Amino acid sequence: MTALHFTLVADGSSDRVLLRHLDWLVREHLPQAVPVYPQWADLRALRERPRGLAERIAAALDLYPCDLLFIHRDAEREDPAVRYAEIAESVDSLGIETPPFVCVVPVRMTEAWLLFDEEAVRLAAGNPHGRESIPIPANTPDHIPDPKATLHDALRQASGLFGRRRQDRKIQEAVHRVADYIDDFSPLRRLAAFARLEKELETVIEGIVGR
Repeated sequence: MTALHFTLVADGSSDRVLLRHLDWLVREHLPQAVPVYPQWADLRALRERPRGLAERIAAALDLYPCDLLFIHRDAEREDPAVRYAEIAESVDSLGIETPPFVCVVPVRMTEAWLLFDEEAVRLAAGNPHGRESIPIPANTPDHIPDPKATLHDALRQASGLFGRRRQDRKIQEAVHRVADYIDDFSPLRRLAAFARLEKELETVIEGIVGR
């Protein structure tokens, strides 16, 4: 194959940070010489916003054609198996030929998959040499009750700012910078959800490359 284009259909705009994770994973399992072109399916400008997951997938395939489709749903309080089934049923309901797809289902929220690299958090907060204590979990970021709040709190504390200046920081921009500062996502392999994602992706890529 000469190149691989993949598209991410995410729950929300903030979840486009997953492109960094997915780009890293794809490059881990593709021959090094194959260029990779990631794209996030931004559907916000559509006059008629898609309703439901199946419509979002259909719109993404129409606007962002690809060789490989990633479909993201946070498990949150649901059994992850429910999300996997929901994604598969949504794809099947389209009744059209689709590119291979892989489910992306963090146990809690996307932010949990950013809570493992203290240096990246400090860099994203604009205070790389800070010594403030920040709430980065030692082992299982997937099991933090509210990973979004935890990450936002870590960025605020890592900034070293206080009072109004601390509250006025553009936290969502900082969240995206965390992903940009991570070069190695292999520590996430200890998480069952990430390991399942990688295993399914590996199988799909073998099929694509073998065509």
